[in-house]
Amino acid sequence: MNGGGYHARDLVRVPGLITLCRLPLSVVFPFAASRPAAALGVLAAAAATDVLDGWAARRLRQETSAGAVLDGVMDKVFVGVVLVTLVVTGALAPLDVAILGTREIGEIVLLAVVVLRRRRRLGEHRAASALGKLATVLQFATVALAIGRAPGLRIAVLVTGASGALAALAYARREL
Repeated sequence: MNGGGYHARDLVRVPGLITLCRLPLSVVFPFAASRPAAALGVLAAAAATDVLDGWAARRLRQETSAGAVLDGVMDKVFVGVVLVTLVVTGALAPLDVAILGTREIGEIVLLAVVVLRRRRRLGEHRAASALGKLATVLQFATVALAIGRAPGLRIAVLVTGASGALAALAYARREL
């Protein structure tokens, strides 16, 4: 990853442009939500951009602090829109969303502790762990089940929440 500063030009490189594709996808999702095939297509496109932006950054040697922050922000924007949409449409209960967000809630608390202890700067990027990546895959799968209103959603929510909690604990162990 390049040095400490954030540069606007980092956002218009290939990885940043791929990441930014999640913004229009987040605008489209609420309109697609009533059609499961369309909603799953938007979800799949967002997942593809999440994989491709990191791959492109590594492949093109364009890993930057600004790109890492942008990736996290676009992840949160897209997921936030998806989850709010699924609650509004009745596909997920608010409690389900809280359980699905276990990792993110843990990360926010951990980030506050780490920054307050001045162990690292706000916005400094750390690589995702295998547990964190598993939690992300399970979150996407659980959202897909919610979109399709498939049986087994409650179990998927609980398993995803447990994996998110384990990922958050692993991050805490690494940081503290």
